[in-house]
Amino acid sequence: MTRRASLPGADELFRANTPALSAVRQVVEAAPAAPTSPQPVGTSQTKTKKGVRTISRRRVTAAEKSPSGRELHEEKITVYLSTDELFDLDQARLMLRGDLGLAVDRGRIVRESIAVIIADLEAKGDQSILARRLRGL
Repeated sequence: MTRRASLPGADELFRANTPALSAVRQVVEAAPAAPTSPQPVGTSQTKTKKGVRTISRRRVTAAEKSPSGRELHEEKITVYLSTDELFDLDQARLMLRGDLGLAVDRGRIVRESIAVIIADLEAKGDQSILARRLRGL
């Protein structure tokens, strides 16, 4: 009998566990490959630019617009804050917890704030607080 622990393989560790992504992967894999024909020398092939959206943008309904709350988030961005901005964010978190009894983390506050500011932008457009503040920079 061996004393080595049995560990999962890399394919099991990094498997896709979201049904939406695996469904997309199945559709892409099931699509037949387009036949390629050799092009004569001297003709230019059309190249797709990197960063250009190849699939249509998903339209979010009003019911889906609420912030995600406490769940596993697979997308990530990095935001750099000044010391004062981070202090203000922590003060807001402490105020929500102490004065209002809402135990939320900084990420939840940021996600809620983004939802509010984007809703204001969609409702007011050019007169939204985001547009006015960014114009003032």
